[in-house]
Amino acid sequence: MSENSCDARKTLDILRLRADTPGAKNRNHLNNAGASLMPSPVIDAVIGYLRREGEIGGYEAAAEASSSLEGTYDSLGTFLNCSRDEIAIAENATIAWQRAFYSLSFRPGDRILTASAEFAANYIAFLQVAMRTGVSIEIIPNDSFGVLDPDALSRMIDGRVRLIAVTWIPTNGGLINPAAAIGRIARDNGILYLLDACQAAGQTPIDVNALGCDILTATGRKFLRAPRGTGFMYMRKSLLEKIEPAMIDLYGAPLTAPDRYELRSDARRFETWEKNYSVRLGLRAAVDYALDIGLENIEERCDHLSSRLREGLRGLQAVSVHDLGASLASIISFTVNGWDAHAVMAYLTEKGINVSVSPPSSTPVDAYERRLPAVVRASPHYYNTEEEIDAFLEAIAGVAA
Repeated sequence: MSENSCDARKTLDILRLRADTPGAKNRNHLNNAGASLMPSPVIDAVIGYLRREGEIGGYEAAAEASSSLEGTYDSLGTFLNCSRDEIAIAENATIAWQRAFYSLSFRPGDRILTASAEFAANYIAFLQVAMRTGVSIEIIPNDSFGVLDPDALSRMIDGRVRLIAVTWIPTNGGLINPAAAIGRIARDNGILYLLDACQAAGQTPIDVNALGCDILTATGRKFLRAPRGTGFMYMRKSLLEKIEPAMIDLYGAPLTAPDRYELRSDARRFETWEKNYSVRLGLRAAVDYALDIGLENIEERCDHLSSRLREGLRGLQAVSVHDLGASLASIISFTVNGWDAHAVMAYLTEKGINVSVSPPSSTPVDAYERRLPAVVRASPHYYNTEEEIDAFLEAIAGVAA
């Protein structure tokens, strides 16, 4: 899956990792593309900080933890292979993405190129900007495997292309778009490149320089195993210096005189003064935890478990797997003949197995083109076991009999 990584391979201590995961005792959690089970260091960071707020006060706790809070930017810089000054933290990935996208300028005749499996929230934003400004939204064709085709992208490039914006690993379908190949085309042609890495962060190594993206956004709650309500944005320094956020406050743009303000020089110009400090510490703990394990090791384990799950489903006659691509992520989308996806999820929930349902509205273009119904989405992570995968497959075999 990875396009660049320098992590050393090592054998994961699954027993230790599961001991660090309180939720693993309660559920067979295969909904990591929705929200992973948090490890104990993340939980402790959040609860410990909230307890301290209760003991000494909110402002006082923030001041006391200022060094640890600042370290979140350093951890994310290591995680993405960028400068801490190129990172902004947000309440979620959607806000991070919107703050970047809505700060870009568009004119009539500009073109936005995107993927067929683009996430609905992003696509809706494209539609809104198209209605406001007259830009066109165009879908980059896929190759024979259903993955975005870089050659087709190259043929679409002209002087009117203002932005290439794609989701690296879509919310369903298992596919992995060729993010680095897209980046090379964007750089060669001087075109802005916005990469949604929500499902990639914590599942595969991320190197923004190797990817060639100008902007990258991601969430904490999915494969990164951070708390809900956390997200972040990377913006390349050379672009950051030219961009004024669509909305600013006294934190991102301090007043320098009664009638003047000056934008911060770093990506925190996209942040606001008020923040949830507890989950920021949880985000840092999650990033550090993933870095300690090694993203390449995580990726290898995810590939092993998802391959086992996917192949097991493909062996069941009444099950249809709806994944695309030659190289596949740890997200498996499927349907069971004669069963509504929500009914399958409810059946699994009764058996203590967590999955989710991905409706057609989550990837509207792809779902329309492939005539997809709501699909069940199973997404194992490195702390899952082979026995959990087999228990899931046994449960589905009971439905599909």
